[in-house]
Amino acid sequence: MSKSRRSSIDDRKFRIGTGVFASIVLLIVIGIGFELTRQSLLSIQKFGFAFWKGTTWDPVAGEFGALPFIWGTLYSAILALLLSTPIALGIAIYISELCPRMLRQPLTYLTELLAAIPSIVYGLWGVFVLVPIVRKLELATPDALKAIPLFKGPPLGVGMLAAALILAVMVIPFSSSVAREILKNVPAAQREAAYALGATRWEAIKVAMSYGKTGVIGAVMLGFGRALGETMAVTMVIGNSPQVSTSLYAPQYTMAAVIANEFTEAADELYLHALIEIGLLLFIITIGVNAISRLLIWSMKKRVTTRVSSAPLLEAEPA
Repeated sequence: MSKSRRSSIDDRKFRIGTGVFASIVLLIVIGIGFELTRQSLLSIQKFGFAFWKGTTWDPVAGEFGALPFIWGTLYSAILALLLSTPIALGIAIYISELCPRMLRQPLTYLTELLAAIPSIVYGLWGVFVLVPIVRKLELATPDALKAIPLFKGPPLGVGMLAAALILAVMVIPFSSSVAREILKNVPAAQREAAYALGATRWEAIKVAMSYGKTGVIGAVMLGFGRALGETMAVTMVIGNSPQVSTSLYAPQYTMAAVIANEFTEAADELYLHALIEIGLLLFIITIGVNAISRLLIWSMKKRVTTRVSSAPLLEAEPA
């Protein structure tokens, strides 16, 4: 057998072997989705789509509606996104564009260190530090604002606002890290062209942000996906009350929190299947959000690669 043919066979075997390893991840995702669906069939068959829009959660009466948990999950994640996005983008812009070189690495490390802190530690910090602060804020809220549905609710400290704040802190390192990498991948020619046209530093940064906006949106969406699935920290500060409310002060519930709190108590089969169906819904939403964010980031990197690879051809045209 010739050397070139043996090399070709080895390459093919290596490609097949690595392809098998890569397919394992896909099989795991499919297996999780299949098992969640199989284990929630009783709830799906009995309630159908009424389960998704029902507001009653009464295990004793056998009535289950997931709307309060869907609402609480989306509401807390969106609020966290609104709070964390400006801070995360500010961190990314400062580290990648404005930070002195000697401080860049330490600040990057400290920001990413937030992502390594366990969720339960965030929860304890939320209970002992954040909840008392929120309670004082609620007590200081003027009566005129308390008449607005957004600020109605007892001054307990635990509730939607506390959950959104702790989620925002947890989301910041994810969004800022990805956004920083996106800004680093913006070609230097974009900034140089802006400076050549007389732009200020802030205007050049805006050009870089505009060029990488697709990837930045993907970074924000990635943080959104992280916020959707958070469990322990949110469970400890959100109040765990199954109600649909726009109030920032009212205790509410999330899909991950209800599963964590009630799974061990689900002695009835229908009760257990209803909880697993909530897990199936959370699985679908999280996979969808993360897939969209990864596609946006991938499209940004592909555009940068295409621009860079075609640059010599563009320069050669005038000649």
